[in-house]
Amino acid sequence: MKIHMRVVIALIVGGVIGAGISTLLFSSPAMNEHKKVSNQTAKDNKASNQQREPLYWVAPMDPNFRKDKPGKSPMGMDLIPFYGNQSGAENSISEQAGAVKISPDVVNNLGVRTARAKMATLNNTIETVGYVKYNEDTIIHMHPRVEGWVDALYVSTAGETVSKGQKMYGIYSPQLVSAQEEYLLAKKGQSRVIIDAARQRLLALHMPKEAMQQLDSDGKVLQSVTFYAPQSGVLEHLKIRHGFYVKPGDTLLSIASLDEVWVEAEVFEQQAALLEEGLGVNMDVAYLPDRQWQGKLDYIYPSLDKTTRALRVRLRFDNPERLLKPNMYSNITIEGKHDAATLTVPREAVIRTGNQDRVVLALGEGYFKSVAVTLGKMSREAIEVTSGIEMGDEVVTSAQFLIDSQSSISSDFVRMDHDNGFGSSGQDNDSMQAHAEMSMSMDMESPSPEQKHSQNQSLKTTPEQARVRGTVNSINIEQRSANISRGPIEKWGRGPATMVFTFAEHIDEHMLHQLHANSQIEFTFEIIDGDFVIVALSIIDEGAP
Repeated sequence: MKIHMRVVIALIVGGVIGAGISTLLFSSPAMNEHKKVSNQTAKDNKASNQQREPLYWVAPMDPNFRKDKPGKSPMGMDLIPFYGNQSGAENSISEQAGAVKISPDVVNNLGVRTARAKMATLNNTIETVGYVKYNEDTIIHMHPRVEGWVDALYVSTAGETVSKGQKMYGIYSPQLVSAQEEYLLAKKGQSRVIIDAARQRLLALHMPKEAMQQLDSDGKVLQSVTFYAPQSGVLEHLKIRHGFYVKPGDTLLSIASLDEVWVEAEVFEQQAALLEEGLGVNMDVAYLPDRQWQGKLDYIYPSLDKTTRALRVRLRFDNPERLLKPNMYSNITIEGKHDAATLTVPREAVIRTGNQDRVVLALGEGYFKSVAVTLGKMSREAIEVTSGIEMGDEVVTSAQFLIDSQSSISSDFVRMDHDNGFGSSGQDNDSMQAHAEMSMSMDMESPSPEQKHSQNQSLKTTPEQARVRGTVNSINIEQRSANISRGPIEKWGRGPATMVFTFAEHIDEHMLHQLHANSQIEFTFEIIDGDFVIVALSIIDEGAP
């Protein structure tokens, strides 16, 4: 019993001692100071959050639409708050004019991809189409030098194959008959001067050598003189029939050779600098897809076509097997001139508007900025940049239109200068993240049936509609949509913007196939269920393929 009492007393004493030690520890100056700091930090954070009020509210799809309180945009979307740059601890990157910060999660969700500006030689291959035609250098036209009648015709239709020396037609001409008689009389007189003069007169009248030999051997006047094919080829034109009256200057027929052919093609005006005579050319035709022909660029025409604004070129190809026929449609690949290496960026990185060309630079630490650039030559994959960025700069190649729509609001469009500092009117665009998150969540948040019915009724009765001009940045024919940089809409008080439009069902798909990057268009669109739907379209300039 005494032992149990001792154990109980020991436990009680130990508990009292432990409680005392704990009280001393938690009431020590260090701990009290820690609690004060923690409480003060919490109070400061709470006060900071309460003081961080929006400067204004902005429409997610139109940064020019602003209000001083929450509300709805013209498209029925909730306005998002814009806080501005209220943090005093921003680094030098964020101080650049137009720099926007995007969280890593949003960057991933937007599918932002980047590439570095690098020195490279542009692939100057030009792809176009052409049409096969006769080599006009080898076409021979047959004209009479006397008046007369066609009393014999040995060919019947254009397109007929003829051989050199083949009989073509015969002519009865009183003038030729008279010249033959004079020649025979001169031969009887045996005066060499008179004989030569009479012979030269027959040759001047194009008396064939075969007829001259027969005249010399038989000594009889030929009432009908036969003319022969001067070369082998194809009868291109046949403009006479038996009994026709002909006179000097008439074109009786034409013979063209198919041993070599010309191909005429057109290239875009901006590709003219890549051309020079003598460049190698490859060609294939539809009916022989496994066969290729190699030729050369023979001639560059001095002027552009006033209708298509394209430059015509003439190509030359050997055709020993005569497989190439005039008027055949062909695919042409011209190996353009190779220039020195220049600063290039991927073609999809460039944002082209009516007044300015831009790229979006990735500045690091989640910051991005729109920068104006000057462009040079371009290929199918890349574009030369002559000013605005430097080698090694990282440019955005995907989702750059969304970033540019926010950065361009306050950007000075000047690249960061490491020697002279940064822009002075920086902006912490917290609304960019809200903008991106709202854009992604719009498709996931379904409106209530009442809201949808109300919106549909409103759109059906008074649809918003505008007609503008724009530049096609990219097009998805399968989804019938395109990313377009449109011009301002004066009646709505809206500035230029870049956004995705869809094409109404009645827009012909054949017209969509004519659209390419940089195509200039004029179109009418309506806002239907929050989508921008093009209901009328006309193409001003089809752009580069």
